[in-house]
Amino acid sequence: MIPDLPPARILVVDDEPDLEALITQKFRRQLRDGQVTFLFAHDGHEALDLLAAHRDVDMVVSDINMPGMDGLTLLAKLQESDDRPSTIIVSAYGDMANIRTAMNRGAFDFLTKPIDFTDLETTIARTLRHVGVLREGRQRQMLAERAHASLARYFSPNLAERLAGDASGLELGGERREVASLFTDIAGFTGLVESLDPGQLAEILNGYFAAMTDIVFAHEGTVAKIVGDALHVLFGAPGDQPDHAARAVDCALALDTASEVFRARWQERGIAIGATRIGVHAGPAIVGNFGGGRYFDYTAYGDTINTSARLENANKALGTRICVSQSVVIRAERFRGRPVGDLVLRGKQSALRAFEPLTEEEYDAAMLDRYLDAFAKLEAGEAGAMPAFAALVGLRPDDALAAFHLKRLLNGASGTRIEVR
Repeated sequence: MIPDLPPARILVVDDEPDLEALITQKFRRQLRDGQVTFLFAHDGHEALDLLAAHRDVDMVVSDINMPGMDGLTLLAKLQESDDRPSTIIVSAYGDMANIRTAMNRGAFDFLTKPIDFTDLETTIARTLRHVGVLREGRQRQMLAERAHASLARYFSPNLAERLAGDASGLELGGERREVASLFTDIAGFTGLVESLDPGQLAEILNGYFAAMTDIVFAHEGTVAKIVGDALHVLFGAPGDQPDHAARAVDCALALDTASEVFRARWQERGIAIGATRIGVHAGPAIVGNFGGGRYFDYTAYGDTINTSARLENANKALGTRICVSQSVVIRAERFRGRPVGDLVLRGKQSALRAFEPLTEEEYDAAMLDRYLDAFAKLEAGEAGAMPAFAALVGLRPDDALAAFHLKRLLNGASGTRIEVR
């Protein structure tokens, strides 16, 4: 919605001493109703000074023949300015040559002297309608630019561009939507901060979030929040994304790859940055702009959001870097990954089946089949689960999830239900 526009401001430039009183009397109703306001100058120089002090002048009504700076010179200078107020030129009835010159130089309309005040009122009204169209256009452009600047903090550039055209997208309030929520966090970063000087910390975080948000925006995700070294991303909000779960999984894998490259680059400089842990869950949430008149925050609330944050934290115990819920797997087409187990997350009573998404490079089909066979034995409570996981760890010692299950079995645990605190 376009806000109400302020009264139109008109600058009258004429050296006749009685003109100010006559115009004020003729337009007293419009002045009283707040439709217009007037400024008065006696020559072009004074007019330019007033225009410099009042950048909101919408219209100039100027005589041509004035001492100092005449109306044609003033008109030329007005056309050189960025604001270019609409101009009505006033001249003697027989001075058509100057009137034509004025129209060629960009005057919107003209009046002849002696001034017919009914004609003046009609001409000003016609010009104000034109000014109104221009002002509304400028107002829309300003709102769109402001909306785009705000939206660009959260959304991919193409989505921000689309949403900026509708300023109602910035209004306070929420709605219930089906979303995929993604949380990231850098392992051990709080402790690392204590050993870094401010310049290094700024360089690390700025570089890290530049890389992470570029990936999020490439997948058309919404950055809901950045807190410390943690990132919260939404898919399926504010616009509909039927493939929001698949986008979230693809984004998680891309974030994982980029963060590992980032870690390796800093490792070469002698700074050990922890792995980025990622949790993803899909379901209903209340999303929107929440806050007050001076500040708002585009964010999301609900169990879906809390669960994704706890899945991120579960990676710490599991040894994994990405953990997604079964609700994500069900919604995502062509999911490639392996089951982690049935997690009882902090604050929950019931278990949630979780999965670790995999790229083709990370796990070939033969190794994935061996893991699925070992997990099936674990799920069935078979004694063969322990040697199956032991064989996996022997073939791939860096398989943290297989090592996690083997350790559980060696410590007397069984089944796939895992308490995560």
